Amino acid sequence: MSAFPDIAKIAYEGPQSKNPLAFKHYKADEVIEGKTMRDHLRFSVVYWHTMCGNGTDMFGWGTAQRPWEAGLSGLDLAKARVPVFFEICEKLDAPYYAFHDRDVAPHGASLRESNKWFDTIVKLLKAQQKKTGVKLLWGTAQLFAHPRYAHGAATSCDANAFAYAAAQVKKALEVTHELGGEGYTFWGGREGYSSLWNTDMKRELEHLAKFLHMAVAYKKEIGFKGQFYIEPKPKEPTKHQYDSDAAACLNFLREYDLIDHLKLNLETNHATLAGHSMQHEMDVAGAAGALGSIDANTGDLMLGWDTDQFPTDIYLTTQCMLSVLKYGGFTTGGVNFDAKVRRESFEPVDLFHAHIGGMDAFARGLKIAAAIRADGRLDAFVKNRYRTWDSGIGADIEAGKVGFKQLEAHALKFGEPKLESGRQEFLENLINEFI
Repeated sequence: MSAFPDIAKIAYEGPQSKNPLAFKHYKADEVIEGKTMRDHLRFSVVYWHTMCGNGTDMFGWGTAQRPWEAGLSGLDLAKARVPVFFEICEKLDAPYYAFHDRDVAPHGASLRESNKWFDTIVKLLKAQQKKTGVKLLWGTAQLFAHPRYAHGAATSCDANAFAYAAAQVKKALEVTHELGGEGYTFWGGREGYSSLWNTDMKRELEHLAKFLHMAVAYKKEIGFKGQFYIEPKPKEPTKHQYDSDAAACLNFLREYDLIDHLKLNLETNHATLAGHSMQHEMDVAGAAGALGSIDANTGDLMLGWDTDQFPTDIYLTTQCMLSVLKYGGFTTGGVNFDAKVRRESFEPVDLFHAHIGGMDAFARGLKIAAAIRADGRLDAFVKNRYRTWDSGIGADIEAGKVGFKQLEAHALKFGEPKLESGRQEFLENLINEFI
């Protein structure tokens, strides 16, 4: 039985359409730079916000109206959510989804019971994947909600909590592999500290590295070929999280010899909390060859926490897709809507409005980014700005052919460098031509 009998499969109707349940810009088979929109964007719907979000916040009860949940709880509720979720994915024509282990299946009274319930739901997920063709982009383990992880999981002061987290990730990896997942994400929600008075930071970071090396070893043992990701976030719920931004993650991966095993899954709202733009985070990761996937959302700049709103800012999505195209496009990653409807948007249809808006915003961003690249003026400006590095003394510096003595002689001979404008306003006007 359909949970949304009055909602047909969402179709592309073009920019002139006034139908709120139609795509205005996302035309899945339209070819951009040699690939279809579907293959460029690799849209993914998240299970946690879509099915488990109920509109609660720190000041109020849940508001969400979800008829399919009426009178249900525990494992029965988890079972009821599965077909509804895949109906949403199928009607949106979203090719992927993502989940946390404890979102698709509830916490049991023990690890053994949790695993048993997880296995029950996995059978349903597998059947729905086969029925709908929707695939798993990545899986992950929820290592932050339960009280056992109050002091962290892989960075806990208690070795028993570390062991429990390892067992949970082991199972989540096995399930991700069984479901044909194309990746697996590590998000350290509580891998950090609230006070340095009670924290041995060096030891905790070493434990986190050991945990990830164990995961890499087990991945090889079970034959899982998917990409591993680590997701940066600076704070909330902890005062400071060790994976605070893209640069911190890359530094950690290099320091502990993990750089060949993990790429980054970047989220816009996390970039904002770190004091960065998403474009900055993507360029940091891309320059290091570590841009893996993105969590597509945005925060409210008037609020100081992780609001996880659906992305509707065309400047944001254009910047994101310029970076994606610049660094060769997604392979195992994609545009994963780690976003939730607002507390005030409590009706089931709002789930469709939100995803349609996000998909259209990224489709527009893709088209605009491709047009900017085809136009060539932005790339030409940047290339010209760095022209002194392409020959002469600049080329010699990059090739390592000169030192301070040679550079001093050059400076004495050529005198004061000629200052040129960065033309920021000119470039902002240029981008506005396309948006």
